[in-house]
Amino acid sequence: MIKMLTHIGQYFLMLKEVFNKPTKWKVMKQLVFKEIDDLILGSLGIVAFISFFVGGVVAIQTALNLTNPLIPRYLIGFATRQSVILEFAPTFISVIMAGKMGSFITSSIGTMRVTEQIDALEVMGVNSLNYLVFPKIIALLLYPFLIGLAMFLGILGGWIAGVYGGFATADEFITGIQIDFIPFHIVYAFIKTLVFAFILATIPSFHGYYMKGGALEVGKASTTSFVWTSVAIILSNYILTQMLLS
Repeated sequence: MIKMLTHIGQYFLMLKEVFNKPTKWKVMKQLVFKEIDDLILGSLGIVAFISFFVGGVVAIQTALNLTNPLIPRYLIGFATRQSVILEFAPTFISVIMAGKMGSFITSSIGTMRVTEQIDALEVMGVNSLNYLVFPKIIALLLYPFLIGLAMFLGILGGWIAGVYGGFATADEFITGIQIDFIPFHIVYAFIKTLVFAFILATIPSFHGYYMKGGALEVGKASTTSFVWTSVAIILSNYILTQMLLS
């Protein structure tokens, strides 16, 4: 317990240091573009693939559970929309990204720690935390773009599975998507997404920056990073849901 509290305190001290003594914008700009390429553009494929097929699975499972003929078929579209927008796209994709993005961030910074590149930055008078972590935070401001894509493809996958699987007509599914739509649910999803983006940028960075040991410890730090990032995402999801939807 004491060790965990120490790590939490160290995490907040790290966040404070990230925003101190900023790197020159000419250098920072190049770092930000590199992080956008690695973290956002590099994740497009896996996000698109998972979103499309999970949306289809949600639609099929909903259809198979609507056994009563009195239940309208447009509920397939309604359930797909609600599942994808409220939970699947922002939360489920973020947990997956904790594995992909988080492990990449932890291993890249951890490798720099092992090879003493971080020490070299400090010797040159560079604020290594600002240099390494701040570009990731800025790059992940584009993370809602990934989640918006996940929402669209999830619903599209549900539509294709529902219509071409013979579970509902195209008009019934679209009616379900439109019925009782609450615009704030989109706002809620993107608020969660921005919080998750900050978690994805900082917790893996923390585990990579403060790791000790050699190459073997880099792997261990990546695993620990994934666990704690996932826990933080799930806990913050619960808290934000209570605050914004209750």
